[in-house]
Amino acid sequence: MSAEALVSKVHQAVADGKLTESAEVNLTAWLTEPRYADYSPQVAEAVESGDWQTLDDVFWTIIPFGTGGRRGKMHPFGSNAINDRTIGESAQGLADYIKSKLGADNLSCAICRDTRHNGERFAKLCAEVMVAAGFKVYFLRGFRSTPELSFAVRYKKASCGIMVTASHNPPSDNAVKVYWSTGGQVLPPHDKGIIERVMNCQEIVRADFDQAVTDDKIVFCEEEVDVAFIDAVLTQSHPGPRDLKVIYSPLHGVGATAVVPVLERDGFGDVELFGPTSTPDGDFPNVPGHVSNPERPVVFDAMIERAKETGADLCVATDPDCDRIGLAAPLEPGGDEWLTLSGNQIGALLADYLLEARQGSLTPEHFNIITLVTTQLTRRIGDSYGIRTITDLLVGFKWIAGAIDENGPEKFIFGTEESHGYMAGTYVRDKDGALAAMLACELAAKLKAEGKTLHQKLDDLFWQHGLHAERTINVQMPGSDGMERMIEVMAKFRSQPPTDLDGFGVAQLRDYKTGVTLQMTGAAPPAKLEGPTGDLVILDLTECGNYVACRPSGTEPKIKFYLFTYTPAEQLHDLEEAKADLEKQLDAIEADLRKFAGV
Repeated sequence: MSAEALVSKVHQAVADGKLTESAEVNLTAWLTEPRYADYSPQVAEAVESGDWQTLDDVFWTIIPFGTGGRRGKMHPFGSNAINDRTIGESAQGLADYIKSKLGADNLSCAICRDTRHNGERFAKLCAEVMVAAGFKVYFLRGFRSTPELSFAVRYKKASCGIMVTASHNPPSDNAVKVYWSTGGQVLPPHDKGIIERVMNCQEIVRADFDQAVTDDKIVFCEEEVDVAFIDAVLTQSHPGPRDLKVIYSPLHGVGATAVVPVLERDGFGDVELFGPTSTPDGDFPNVPGHVSNPERPVVFDAMIERAKETGADLCVATDPDCDRIGLAAPLEPGGDEWLTLSGNQIGALLADYLLEARQGSLTPEHFNIITLVTTQLTRRIGDSYGIRTITDLLVGFKWIAGAIDENGPEKFIFGTEESHGYMAGTYVRDKDGALAAMLACELAAKLKAEGKTLHQKLDDLFWQHGLHAERTINVQMPGSDGMERMIEVMAKFRSQPPTDLDGFGVAQLRDYKTGVTLQMTGAAPPAKLEGPTGDLVILDLTECGNYVACRPSGTEPKIKFYLFTYTPAEQLHDLEEAKADLEKQLDAIEADLRKFAGV
């Protein structure tokens, strides 16, 4: 078919209700514009065959930059897919923007990737684009962790960094995370500047990879950076017991390149790499549902059985790019009943461990950092040690990284968010699974020597600071219809919020998009809301310390609800009974939220 005939067929598909109008615009561009000429034969074949559902999925929008970069399903073509074009645009836009800000001299970029499909291909593509733009590239061959990329940017004093990873997404996905010279993910105003360059990219210019290596424009540096990175992680270790048997899984990702050597160097000599999920594999074949997310308790089921067989004390898992961890531990020493810990619980335990280790040297200027959807237990722990906690941050570790530099790295203790991300020290500006695994093992070994488990230590924190129970609900909303639904749900929370959740009245609404606080009782006018600007709504309930938050994900097609319940320490009498009561409360709030949102 001619281009005109193909476009006519596209128009007819829209008229027949088989294709959205937004997909029509992007699809027509890929069929007719010279910059997409390499892809037009494949696109034309799909149009001729009438594969409208696939075409709508990959063209209904232009894949955006989210909280960390550009992430989505891989497909050989399409504006809403990860492919050579969208990856190349991302690298070209980054290069062009940095040159516009820093000039063309002495520019450099660090690049690495995880175990996902096409990871090496996309990493080399990015390297070719950066070299063609005049950058020297520090390239880590093989697969490495995201925190090692953050470290490499700082260690090599690079102008920027690119990490090819889709974190814990399904095997179908891939992505690029873009890093600034700080080693942190790109923050405003640079993110908008890069996005503008990406969206207006006409030509992607590439150098030859092998020739660039010969010309010393691409430098392989993984051996040097590996050693320096592990050394840097170990600067955050603490002396203490190391008698701990650990079952560790990288969930088919890169974690064995970081966690295993860190634990070995830190003195943990009894670490078993869990065989079924130890091999690097982008299909994640032996992970339930093929989703390597350590937030999911189900990924620990087989590990826990192995731990019981071998008498292990702790199970640790990291996600594919090893920037987040999950934990499972017995309820009692040597006991047969094991439970996983939530991201909030792990963060609170590690915060207390680090603060206790530094007790005596802390000042009111020292600080921890959490986000607006992270448990207040971590903040209350900080209060008890006399330090401050920065709390008014949007979701995404890039905001934590930015707050470190804004408030003075020399006084920074610990940063955490509910989605199992943790950071200490100043060697990186992103969450680090190897560091978190090391600290968790140190704490577990210390508690073992005291005759306790992580769960028992968490109960101690509840008795001291009050019982905190949280829940995160993910509601998938894929495709163009899903995006419209997300917009509708967020609009409903803003304009017609629920007045009651599980019998608790809604006292006020905090809207971080419009920057106002609305009192739901009485006739008080809207008040200015101090804090960041982002698509987040928080409903504070009449019972102090209880609230819910709602936001669209910045990396996946879904809406996330965050539920927070709390019983003050002075009201606790029977902890197990109180836990059961809060679980019932969470169940009821979740049911009311789902009914209200129609999900």
